[in-house]
Amino acid sequence: MQDPFKGFNNDDDPDNQNGDGPQGLPLPPNYATVVNPETGNMRIAKVGFSWTMFIFPPFPTLFRADWYNLLCILGVELSLMMVLTMTVPMNQLARFMAVGGWETLRGILWGSLYNMMYFKHLFTRGFVPADERSKDLLTRAHYWSQPKNDD
Repeated sequence: MQDPFKGFNNDDDPDNQNGDGPQGLPLPPNYATVVNPETGNMRIAKVGFSWTMFIFPPFPTLFRADWYNLLCILGVELSLMMVLTMTVPMNQLARFMAVGGWETLRGILWGSLYNMMYFKHLFTRGFVPADERSKDLLTRAHYWSQPKNDD
């Protein structure tokens, strides 16, 4: 059977720029692979702005079973709502909510931060970049910093 991910000349990615995902499938250029060397667990996720978190919060946390970040996000949102309720007059707050200001604000906030939060939490759980391409991508996005070796 012909590989549907190959070009017509079967050489669309001669230098393997996109890396190998699961079962040898190519990864999009803005996706990184991390692996936990102790358990062999592997995670693949996007680096950069999370459009799904912008449009459908908090579903990405549920789909990834990322309970830690879900609780962090809910805690920050509850705290912000309490502060807004105590400091902004109720009629202005109701207008802000009615025009979609809160949804836009939270979409921009979590869309910008969530993928970074997800990777940082994986790194604290022992995950490391699976290959050089992922390590380079995560380093350029400031998600990963090389552990310092004290020799």
